[in-house]
Amino acid sequence: MSITKKEFTRRREQLMAMMEPNSIAIVAAAPERTRSRDTEFPYRQDSDFYYLSGFDEPEAVLVLIPGREHGEYVMFCRERDPQMEIWNGYRAGPEGLVKQYGADDAFPIGDIDEILPGLLEGTERVYYEMGKDRDFDRQVMEWVNSIRAKVRSGAHPPGEFIALDHLLHDMRLYKSKAEIKLMQQAADITADAHRRAMELCKPGLMEYQLEAEILHEFGRRGGRFPAYSTIVGGGANGCILHYIANNDELKDGDLVLIDAGVEYGFYAADITRTFPVNGRFSPPQRSLYELVLKAQLAAIRQVKPGNHWNQPHEAAVKTLTQGLVKLGLLTGKVPELIESEAYRRFFMHRTGHWLGMDVHDVGDYKVGDAWRELEPGMVLTVEPGLYVAPDDDSVDEQWRGIGIRIEDDVLVTEKGHRVLTRNVPKKADEIETLMDSARVRHSRTRKRVA
Repeated sequence: MSITKKEFTRRREQLMAMMEPNSIAIVAAAPERTRSRDTEFPYRQDSDFYYLSGFDEPEAVLVLIPGREHGEYVMFCRERDPQMEIWNGYRAGPEGLVKQYGADDAFPIGDIDEILPGLLEGTERVYYEMGKDRDFDRQVMEWVNSIRAKVRSGAHPPGEFIALDHLLHDMRLYKSKAEIKLMQQAADITADAHRRAMELCKPGLMEYQLEAEILHEFGRRGGRFPAYSTIVGGGANGCILHYIANNDELKDGDLVLIDAGVEYGFYAADITRTFPVNGRFSPPQRSLYELVLKAQLAAIRQVKPGNHWNQPHEAAVKTLTQGLVKLGLLTGKVPELIESEAYRRFFMHRTGHWLGMDVHDVGDYKVGDAWRELEPGMVLTVEPGLYVAPDDDSVDEQWRGIGIRIEDDVLVTEKGHRVLTRNVPKKADEIETLMDSARVRHSRTRKRVA
């Protein structure tokens, strides 16, 4: 399952069709990143670069020149090097870029300073994402300045830089059928990983042990890397929104919040579930949990074509505020509490974000001053939560230290929505049933082994 060569071609053609006449677009591959001394982090290609090329090697530059007589799609990359390939793996080389990736022209990256200024010369506009990579920004400006230095000899440097991401990121916001298939696969793998964590969880485990079970399921299913750092927060750690230490013991009577998603085929999943370490919600835990779930379901109902981006958030805020008043954590009239944002004491983040090649994916949330209208092909997360600080002595002790978030990935369809991550239990009774049945099954297995 992957994006076809034909789809990569369609993307480039769509982008070039939106570019102004006599223009050029330049996109650089992601640089390699040092982990420590002479070891690097596993290489991950820049999402924009991969979206247009499907090429997953460093030290490469993609150039699009609409209307160029000798080919509109030009690439620069590392040359083949048998000695280096013995150490670090196969390289496509310029010939491979033409044969395998559809480039019209491909050149060694070492020749870019000689060739690219000639491609820039005479164009009026450069589509480029300035500020993303300072080193490459400097290189681009050196090419432009080398042309400017020859103006008296008749050279014509480009006169305008245009933000490429304005066009490209809007394209990425609308997912194709092939992209949705990859995202569904990522969602299914992640769902199974969360179920595995629920089934194996018990008091006395360390947070990192549950993280290891999740990563095991990712890797076993072909998702070698998580889409982001996995959060496994037991007890009060669940109140830390970006908790990634994952080094505490999971205690009897606490909840554990797991926010984890795999990257599969360059597409991310993003699921959060919160469940009791011992398999049974206490009454206060269940009260807050069912309120968050109610808010999430209200928000998901607002995901449909014609509604705007903020409507799911508004639905979640209203439901949470009403519930917090009913439970006594807030006092006052609901409309006034919403207007004053009193709920932010317990719910301090947005209800979701775009999802795609990046876990916090690209795309504007507003068009002008208005919230963006939801359209088929968009994918977003829906993730309300409640977090009662362990030291908040203004609320009853029974609520303190409880952190809950429930998150699903939702595709906007022609008629409404589809929850891609629906295979993970989220009703309190379903979670307890799953955890209980897993304990019975494991107990029987241990007895047979004994």
